[in-house]
Order: sequence, then C-alpha cells, then structure tokens
Amino acid sequence: MANTSDIRNGAVILHKNKRMKVISFQHVKPGKGGAFVRTKLKDIKSGKIIDETFNSGHKLEFILVEAKPVQYLYSDDDFFVFMDNDTFDQINVPLKSAEEKKSFLTSGLVVDLLFDGEEVLDIRLPAHVVLKVEETEPGFKGNTATGASKPAKLETEYILNVPLFINEGDSLRIDTRTGEYIERSKD
Repeated sequence: MANTSDIRNGAVILHKNKRMKVISFQHVKPGKGGAFVRTKLKDIKSGKIIDETFNSGHKLEFILVEAKPVQYLYSDDDFFVFMDNDTFDQINVPLKSAEEKKSFLTSGLVVDLLFDGEEVLDIRLPAHVVLKVEETEPGFKGNTATGASKPAKLETEYILNVPLFINEGDSLRIDTRTGEYIERSKD
C-alpha cells in the first residue's frame, strides 16, 4: 500500500469507498507540527470536487488504471462515441461524466480513455488541440500593440478570448488544460 509521498496529479485513489482522481496536491511543512498533504479530489462517478488533507505518511490505496488510445467519432444527447483503434469497437462514454472535455473534442481526434477494468474513468486529452474559428469580429491592422483581445467562437461552440488579429477561418492552437489561446496554427 502506498502513502502520501506517491500522490501525483491524475492519479486515481480509493478514498471513503469512492474512486477519486487527484486534480492537484501540495505538500505542506508548517513551522510547528507535522507535515501534511493538501489535495483537491474529483469523485469520478458524480464529478463532485472536494478538498481533502492527509497527514504525511498516511496510507492510500491507488487504483491501477489502463490508458487505451481511441479515436473520437461524435456525441449525441447522452454519450460521447469513441472507436478503439485496435479492434474498431465503439465505446460509449456518458456525456455527464466528462462534459467539460466536449469543448476540445473534434471528429477524428485521438485521445486516451482511462479504464478500471471495463469501466471508463476519464478522457485524457492531448495537451494542445487545433480548432478553427467560426465567428469573431474582424481584426484591424496595427491594432495589436495594446495586447487587447476579443471573443471568438470555435468549431466546437467553445468561446474564448483571442488577439485582435485573429479572423474567421483561422486555425488556433488551444491549451486543453487551461482552455486558453496559445498561437495561430498553420494546420
């Protein structure tokens, strides 16, 4: 059995008889008293996020998860539909379990599904995705020195702030961890 020194972002632990994904953690060594680990955990089934503190050295049960590369096909009202790249089987993932990922999924994107046995625990996106701008106000030449931004609607209905020189039809590289614009892409 492992302890708090083995905690990592993205790890899945069994805590209070629930599978919890570690979103963030921080080792704290106060001037007085013993060290502890402050964590932010997400209940995989309900999606609820809780803050939990463990004393240093606390025993934790880690769940071994298997990552499998799959290709995103489409989503309907209830499910994301993925295709296993090896067997070509279709895998349905409930939409409510990963609603926040929908903004970055485009048809044909290869992602990793995390499994505990046969059950899908999470969708692991690549660090960056390229999305096309569907709607934005026109940009003006020479209006970029201020660092100003404007809203842009992407092909997945995701809305974010972009620099003024971005136009409709441009492809943008987006950070999936923060949801922020990185750069214009040549793709």
